[in-house]
Amino acid sequence: MKTIFGLFLMALSVFGVSVQCGAGEDAQSVETIIARSNHASLYQGADSQGTTTMTITDKQGRVRKRQFNMMRKNMDAKDTEQKYFVYFIEPSDVRKMVFMVHKHVGMGKDDDRWLYMPSLDLVKRIAASDKRTSFVGSDYLYEDISGRSPEEDAHELLETTDRYFVVKNIPKNPDAVEFASYIAHIDKTTFLPMKIEYVKADNRPYRVIEVMDVASVGAMEDGRQVVYPTVVRSVARDLENGSQTEMAFTNVRYNAGLQDDLFTERYLRRAPKEVMQ
Repeated sequence: MKTIFGLFLMALSVFGVSVQCGAGEDAQSVETIIARSNHASLYQGADSQGTTTMTITDKQGRVRKRQFNMMRKNMDAKDTEQKYFVYFIEPSDVRKMVFMVHKHVGMGKDDDRWLYMPSLDLVKRIAASDKRTSFVGSDYLYEDISGRSPEEDAHELLETTDRYFVVKNIPKNPDAVEFASYIAHIDKTTFLPMKIEYVKADNRPYRVIEVMDVASVGAMEDGRQVVYPTVVRSVARDLENGSQTEMAFTNVRYNAGLQDDLFTERYLRRAPKEVMQ
């Protein structure tokens, strides 16, 4: 499967635009960059699925692993409504845990997020205020997994280099987040955000998400062969506590024909076979 893994990756944290740096042609140019980056990160293909392996390393060098299958389906052609289903495979203490998201970008309401904890046989709704908390003890946040709403930040194109569009992003509601801004380096060819650096009010970087490897994944779309540039390895680093989490994506497939009913509450407690495999 953000990024799907383009963001899911990236996170991962994807953005819309409310330009502060200019008008007319320049503003349209920035809007185009952001829209294409948002699409490349989270909306390629009609749907996607794959396996993610998380390697979490704390500042003492102790390592924990998480593995899960992830499925994502676009519910419209406007890069807005979208659904995620994440089924945990390993380790045993999280096996059969499920994280599900129904995104409502531009709909004027919060995303719907559920977490099923099999040890308690409990389905928990994740509040909007919890989306900036750690995802299963990793250095990724819940919001990183399904992406940040395009409308939540204002954006400014700082510079254009040989390889990147460098965009500064400022939250419209600073009380709802722990960062003051973040800077994204967007690849000029693939439009994937390759590095995102979060800073606090004193302009101190405290968190970084970086893409380490991108692969070309082929798929059929409307009867023709297409290739999607896809993040297959990314790393999130907490610069304050010294921990980091690597995410590796394997068996990535696009346009798999996922059914709508997969992304419903009925499957939180009993996931279908195609998710568990």
